[in-house]
Amino acid sequence: MQCEDQRQQIDGLLAAGRWRKAAHALESLWNREGTPTPSLASFLISRYEKLRDHLDFIRHHCVILRSFTVEPVMPLLRACAFTSGIDLSVKPGEFNSYVQELLDPGSFLYTTSPDTVVLAVQTRDLAPELWRDYSGLDADARQASVKRITQEYESWVQTFRSRSQANLIVHTLAAPPVASQGVYDSQQEEGQATAIQEINRHLRLVARAHRGVYVLDYDALVARHGREEWGDERKWLAVRLPIAARNLPHLAREWMRFLTPLSGRIAKAVAVDLDNTLWGGVIGEDGMAGIQLGTEYPGAAYQELQRTLLDLWRRGILLAICSKNNPADALEALGGHPGMLLKPEHFAAQRINWNEKGQNLREIASELNIGLDAIAFLDDNPVERQQVREQAPEAMVIELPSDPMLFARAVRDFAGFERLSLSKEDRERGRYYAAERQRTQLEATATSREDFYRSLQQEVEIAPVNSLTLARVAQLTQKTNQFNLSTKRYTEQQIAEMSRTGGWLVYSLKVRDRYSDNGLVGVAITWDHDGTCEIDTFLMSCRVIGRTVETALLAQLACEARARGAKRLEGWYLPTKKNAPARDFYAAHGFQLREEKEGGQFWSLDLTTAELRYPEWVRLITHQTETA
Repeated sequence: MQCEDQRQQIDGLLAAGRWRKAAHALESLWNREGTPTPSLASFLISRYEKLRDHLDFIRHHCVILRSFTVEPVMPLLRACAFTSGIDLSVKPGEFNSYVQELLDPGSFLYTTSPDTVVLAVQTRDLAPELWRDYSGLDADARQASVKRITQEYESWVQTFRSRSQANLIVHTLAAPPVASQGVYDSQQEEGQATAIQEINRHLRLVARAHRGVYVLDYDALVARHGREEWGDERKWLAVRLPIAARNLPHLAREWMRFLTPLSGRIAKAVAVDLDNTLWGGVIGEDGMAGIQLGTEYPGAAYQELQRTLLDLWRRGILLAICSKNNPADALEALGGHPGMLLKPEHFAAQRINWNEKGQNLREIASELNIGLDAIAFLDDNPVERQQVREQAPEAMVIELPSDPMLFARAVRDFAGFERLSLSKEDRERGRYYAAERQRTQLEATATSREDFYRSLQQEVEIAPVNSLTLARVAQLTQKTNQFNLSTKRYTEQQIAEMSRTGGWLVYSLKVRDRYSDNGLVGVAITWDHDGTCEIDTFLMSCRVIGRTVETALLAQLACEARARGAKRLEGWYLPTKKNAPARDFYAAHGFQLREEKEGGQFWSLDLTTAELRYPEWVRLITHQTETA
């Protein structure tokens, strides 16, 4: 379908009120363009804005501090964000005023309270002596330049972190397309490229020393697309735009690799097809010996996709199978083909049958206790992808190219798989779900629910947040949707500030049982005021819900609140499209409904008369207060 025909079709869908289908058509139009244009971006933005009141976009505010012109990237970035389900507002700082904006406490940077700030500074602006005059510098001058720049970055980051709780993304410095001393530069111990690399290495150390600060490897981005092809010298001299028009979408997509996880729009699982996706050929027709999977072409393409999926699994992203196939044939290949890198134990859920894939995806989401909108679907067949868009429109559908050699790249480029930090729980998530299958088998043989609970031999550890658990606690507030009473999102910086503020307490919950250590899976945040302990946040990973550990945490909150002199334990249940599993939690534990407002419910428990019983089959470990 031609671009103009697609635009007319989209306008027709909008006029008919077919909001979800219009959104999918917009995403398809964007993805089909090899190099999206500002004109296309403007069209998408105008149409997506009509969908705001009908679809569940995540809103995110971003400020870009810069030493060069970024305005032409803005529409491309916003359009790209919309296709990922993010309603992104972007405001650039004044041209080359990033230092003043960082250091002035009254600047718009601090008064507009952005969610994320990007610091995009060029080497030629910040360190002109390293960019164009390097050959004229002696060793002392080179070191002085490196020291000056690293100290400036450290000062800027420290100042920003002391004044703002926003996330900060800092560009590394890029090397020039050609070294000032040619190939001789790489023969020196302290060459031009080495000096810039030293600054970038120090920048990473600065970022690791501050919460919520991340490094975007701008030098690697430029190199990936070709140093000599990245820039446009005429545009730089005319309008201070150092990036060629064809490369502006690459910068927008690189920013989205950070903004997507920071917005919480991430895929927790990827459901993959088998035939012609995980291997070449059809297992039911070609047999084990006939499918393409190995180190040589064409099987190498499918093995590279499996290697990519294995990387995702190690990143904490669950794998599932969603395939129309004969189960016996498929399982034989999964477990026995010598070219398989992925084994049956890598898959947390399997649907190998002849049912519609939309139905299978819903069952997979239910089995994994995650939302359908947290599943990415991977299938080589465009017909199946379109059917999933219609049958399970909440799911993320990855558009695969026709060439299997590009499958792995398409998966690696999908921003929903990006992570900016990895906790122990993330790395072990695949194993957690393997242990969950064992628990399910145990439950099936138990004579009663209580016997099942006792046989699990559960142990919970409730402790104040500390420097080691802070990142995971913040991560849970940002991504837990189903069992989350208030669905408030907090950054690491905000959690740390709460833990240091009088009257506020931030708790973490870890769970172990006979099968595995589930890690840190629960968070509670409370606020003491006027004889009341108010629950600001109460959330739990759904993989441990229904085993009474949520009751254990609530009972401990009540016990500690009573010990501090509180007369009431209160909290809001604020309904969303996803947290229905938490709807009856307060009522089931004896709380009384006190107020209803705009769909929210305020619940209260009288601590002077009521007593929350701690589950007898759960062993409790508590720790003393420690500040994050």
